[in-house]
Amino acid sequence: MVRPLKRLFSALVVVLLALAGGAHAADVEGQLRVTGRLMLDGNAPRDFTKGLTSTNTSDLVLSLLAVGEGRYTADRWQVVGRYDGGGRKYLSYPTEDALVQAASLEGSLALGTSLGVGLEGRAKDRRGGSRAYTDLAASAFVEYAPDTQLSLRLRAGAHRFLYHRDTSANFGSPEVGFLARYRLSRRHALTVSGEYGSRRYHTSVRYPPGTTPEWTGRREDGALMASMGYSYKGPLALGLSYSYQETSSNSFGESVQRHRLSGTAGVRLPWKLTLLAQGALGINRYPDGVYLSPEIILLEDDEAQNTLSLKLVRPLSSQMDLEFSYAMYGTRLPRNDLFYFRQVAGLGLTWRP
Repeated sequence: MVRPLKRLFSALVVVLLALAGGAHAADVEGQLRVTGRLMLDGNAPRDFTKGLTSTNTSDLVLSLLAVGEGRYTADRWQVVGRYDGGGRKYLSYPTEDALVQAASLEGSLALGTSLGVGLEGRAKDRRGGSRAYTDLAASAFVEYAPDTQLSLRLRAGAHRFLYHRDTSANFGSPEVGFLARYRLSRRHALTVSGEYGSRRYHTSVRYPPGTTPEWTGRREDGALMASMGYSYKGPLALGLSYSYQETSSNSFGESVQRHRLSGTAGVRLPWKLTLLAQGALGINRYPDGVYLSPEIILLEDDEAQNTLSLKLVRPLSSQMDLEFSYAMYGTRLPRNDLFYFRQVAGLGLTWRP
């Protein structure tokens, strides 16, 4: 399933380079970052337990992450790309080993002082454990930025999702979306975004237990997302956002509504230390009373649970940083009293050439 990822980005690269072929006075910049971590995972298999009781499921984890970013600017053209590749190895729970690749590519053309058009694409491929999938998306966009305060982007495209362990979760979807940014001042900014997709599956509709269907149709979902956020950049960096996600399905047990409030903070401390903090609270509601979609397995802890994470960073040199990180995740399913709790602590080194 890696082939669709390569085909998507090969096509985008060809189109974007062809469009930028006549540009002059090019400016190229990029950066690379590699991070290695040794972590202790307090709930390696990500088990739910009854009430607050739990067993010892901790494990040591080795992880490696490489991030590359690049930008090509020439006259009115700009191409921006990013690639993330990483893996993790558990010592006692090899079923949780994972290899993840993610890439994004965007090219834009300025049509004047305030209007621009472009193409964008993203892809993610995850292998290992129960969360193996390929996620592809591509779209065209129009951007309006009359001044340095306001920018508005409208986009339309397609989304393809492939879950390798359960093909019933595979879907294709046209999508539309928007992103608006407004800078109140040099340090204060607001963002509002939204998107909608009409997902089509190849599997049949699931009906409530004990019912006799009058007809058999294909599963169809409407996926809605809306968010708004505020950010402050000064001696203390702050961010606060609220997001709402709704999946409305004609298949029993596939509908869900999610409210999520999250915040971030960053501050410099004495001895060249930087403290980064992030937290989120979420409320999930299931209109059918249950949630049977494989999506609940695919979501990472920082997407599906209440979270609190801290990271302390200190530079060792101009190219090397030492970091200590701690995160905890938790939630409770009120209908069956299942409880989830996980803590992860790690020590890592980040290298920049």
